[in-house]
Amino acid sequence: MKISSLLLFVLSFGSITAPLSNLSAQETKKLIVCSTTQTADFARNIVGDDMVVKSILPEGADPHTYEVRPGDARLVASADLCIENGWHLEGKDWMKQLCLDSGKKCVTAVTGIEPLKLVEEGTTVYDPHAWFTPKNGATYVRNITNAIVDIDPANQEKYESRARLYLIQLRDLDTWIRQEVNNIPANKRILITNHDAFGYFCQEYGFQSASPVGWSTGDEIGAGMSNAKRKEVIDSIKAYNVKAIFMETSVNPKTMQELATEAGVKVGGSLYSDSMGAPGSAGESYIGMMRENVIKIVTSLK
Repeated sequence: MKISSLLLFVLSFGSITAPLSNLSAQETKKLIVCSTTQTADFARNIVGDDMVVKSILPEGADPHTYEVRPGDARLVASADLCIENGWHLEGKDWMKQLCLDSGKKCVTAVTGIEPLKLVEEGTTVYDPHAWFTPKNGATYVRNITNAIVDIDPANQEKYESRARLYLIQLRDLDTWIRQEVNNIPANKRILITNHDAFGYFCQEYGFQSASPVGWSTGDEIGAGMSNAKRKEVIDSIKAYNVKAIFMETSVNPKTMQELATEAGVKVGGSLYSDSMGAPGSAGESYIGMMRENVIKIVTSLK
C-alpha cells in the first residue's frame, strides 16, 4: 500500500514538474521585440525556435497612429533585441522612444534601402513602406540577421542558414509577382487605394499609384463626405478608367462600395498594408500577405 502511494506521488510529481521545466526552457530563450508584424515575421524566419519573437503592433493595427501601452514598455524593457521599421513608420517614433526609455538599442530594419520620397504638409519625408517589394524585404532580412548574430554569435551558422533559405523564397516571390502582373496590360496597371503605402510596389512592378482628387484619409471617408467632395472623388475615379479600386480594412466598406458603384467600378477588395493578417488567415505571413495582395490586384485589373 505504501509503495503504491509512493509510486502515485512520484508519477503525480513528475506530471507537475514537466510543464514547469518546459516553461523554464522557454524563459531562457532570448526575446526579440519588433515594432511591426512584418519585421517580426522576418525575425521569426531567421531564429526558428531558438528565440522568442513578439510584435508590439497587433494584426490589423496602424503603426502611424498606434498609442503605446504600459505593457509595451515592460516588453521592451525585457527584450534582448529591439527592431523597428524606421523612417517614422512608427508615428512620432514610438518604438525609438520605448527603447530610449528602457535603455535599449533600437535596430532600424530599413537601413541601406534607397528611399522613395513623399511630401507631407509641405515637408519632404522618406516613404517608410519599403517592405512592399521582396527585394527590399531581403534588405530587412539581412539587417535583422546581422543584429541577431550580434547578440548570439555562438549560433551564427544556424541563423545565417535560415536567412539564406528565406532569401531564396523572397527571390522566388519576386519572380512570381512579375509573372502575375504581366497578365495586366501596362496601360491598365493603375493602383487606386485610399492609402499611400504602395509606392515601392508600384515603382518595382510598373504600376501607376493613384489617389483620387478629394480622397484624403480613410477616416474622412468612413465619417462621411460632403456632396461636393463625394462628386469630386467619383469624377476622379472615373477619369482613371480602371476596372477596380482597393481599400484597407479601416475604411467603411459600405461607403467604399457606394463610391465604386457610382463611379462604375468594382471594389477589388481589402489589401494588406501596414500590418499582416491575423493568425490563421491567408495573410498571416509576409509572403502570404504579398501573395494575396497580388492575386487580388491581378484578378481585379486584368
